[in-house]
Amino acid sequence: MLHKRSSGLLLHITSLPSAHGIGDLGPEAYRFADQLTEAKQSYWQILPLSPIEEGLGNSPYSSASAFAGNILLISLERLVDEGFLDAADLAKPPKFAKGKTDYAAARQYKEPLLDKAFERFFDGSMDRHAYEAFCHEHGYWLEDYALFAALNRHTGIYDWSQWPAPIRDRTEAGLAQYRRDLAREIEREKFRQWLFLKQWFELKNYCMAKGLQFVGDLPIYLNYHSADVWSHPRVFKLDENHKPFVVSGVPPDYFSETGQLWGNPVYDWKYLRSTGYDWWLKRVSFNIHLFNLVRFDHFIGLVAFWEVDAKEKTAINGKWVKVPTSDFLATLFRHHQHLPIIAEDLGVVTAEVRNIMQENGFPGMKVLLFAFGPDLPTNPYIVHNHTEHCIAYTGTHDNNTVRGAYSKDADDATRQRVADYLGQPVNEKTVAWQLIRLTMQSVAKVAIFPVQDVLNLDERARVNVPGVAENNWAWRLTPGQFADEDVAKLATITQLYGRQ
Repeated sequence: MLHKRSSGLLLHITSLPSAHGIGDLGPEAYRFADQLTEAKQSYWQILPLSPIEEGLGNSPYSSASAFAGNILLISLERLVDEGFLDAADLAKPPKFAKGKTDYAAARQYKEPLLDKAFERFFDGSMDRHAYEAFCHEHGYWLEDYALFAALNRHTGIYDWSQWPAPIRDRTEAGLAQYRRDLAREIEREKFRQWLFLKQWFELKNYCMAKGLQFVGDLPIYLNYHSADVWSHPRVFKLDENHKPFVVSGVPPDYFSETGQLWGNPVYDWKYLRSTGYDWWLKRVSFNIHLFNLVRFDHFIGLVAFWEVDAKEKTAINGKWVKVPTSDFLATLFRHHQHLPIIAEDLGVVTAEVRNIMQENGFPGMKVLLFAFGPDLPTNPYIVHNHTEHCIAYTGTHDNNTVRGAYSKDADDATRQRVADYLGQPVNEKTVAWQLIRLTMQSVAKVAIFPVQDVLNLDERARVNVPGVAENNWAWRLTPGQFADEDVAKLATITQLYGRQ
């Protein structure tokens, strides 16, 4: 799957600069793609593109759909270029904070403009052939998602199990009635998804023409309040009241005495197997179409998952439940000659998971920030223990920046091990590029770096702190922050270590 030595950068779309409060699929995305090309990079890794919710911390890993896109990523400038809006509509944007995403303010500003584009499209003379073809091609998920989103607004009830019984239970009469009553709202949701995917594939095609590939991200679990759980309840372990009777988590470990109780509904793999894994097959196929490579979050969950009774307050009293992994993967391979999957295998991973990854050719991840503990000589993340078939990182979206980790998180013994391994003095101003250089030297076929490390940014540029609900997913580049000298420096070191 990984054919040549190459490298790339990790930056989510929301972290791009823009004039509209949140990074999007507009001019700055194309500028960043050009910079990646100039820097001799081959990959642009992003986080999930799925819808987000303010009540869930705006996390791209907590979503109401396995298929829909985040409409806040739609570029208003491109809507002007295509005639959906007038330039005057964007003439006086609010003053948004620099270097930070204000999701509420961005939504308040952008949604009325998306509504204006919708009204112009449906009440004017614009050609609808492309839109209608999109609705036909994506109807298998779009119809249910659009109705679900419309029902959210219509009912005002954030728990679909409390909706009126005919629509909660998806009776034929209930579905027909609400599709009639909410026809305009449903059409608006479809239109927004069309705009999003239209702009996404325009950006993807632009990148591919420049030899740049996208690494996407597929979260294993969904929110209970999601279009997929509502429309495919048999896929999940729900009781007679449509509620999960068991939920997801991870068991107690070195980091937590009570484990982590995530609370997502878990999959009924026995039922899935009886359907030929139809829902999962559609989901994987969709993501392979979206991206060139797909990072499969919490890959261990495709082998076995920690299942906890929904009444429990912690994850202590759970159990491991096996997944029919071999049969599932064989089904995927029958439909896809090639599965471009990267397995997120960080943390505790069993020998069975390793064997499945090796048998199916799925590369794993090696994060250098995890490598400098007392076990350094045998640590799998340290560079001298890497193998070719893996992706080497300085850090990920869940880590501190290299500079922040070195100056704020590491103890003196860890800092000394870093210096000893590098064989030269280290300080907080030099450590990020010293570890970038070290990762570039790895035998791993692909090396990827968060943009924050390339820019030598400290802990204030961290994207996410796992387990903390507030103030995540907000960091953004400011215009011009990723400068020509950074691009040139990255190009030089990429060529030096044969990753062009």
